[in-house]
Amino acid sequence: MKVRNSWVIIFIMLIGLIIGTVIGSYCGGIDALSWLNYGQVFGLTSPLVLDLGAFVLTLGLTIKINIASVIGIVIAFLFYKLLVR
Repeated sequence: MKVRNSWVIIFIMLIGLIIGTVIGSYCGGIDALSWLNYGQVFGLTSPLVLDLGAFVLTLGLTIKINIASVIGIVIAFLFYKLLVR
């Protein structure tokens, strides 16, 4: 039962992160709300390419964290707590 709840909270918080990032990106063009898009990008900015002749493997991962995504994670966590109660 505990493992199932862990996956649910991870999924809900991931949804909150994605929705917050999208909202922050859209609010970046609005002067009064542009502070929501302030953040940092972490990860590989250029992909890692492994060429083995027979096949080519390209790996890359970037994570963009902004203020709106942090707010989205907090709201998702509060939603989870409300849902579990």
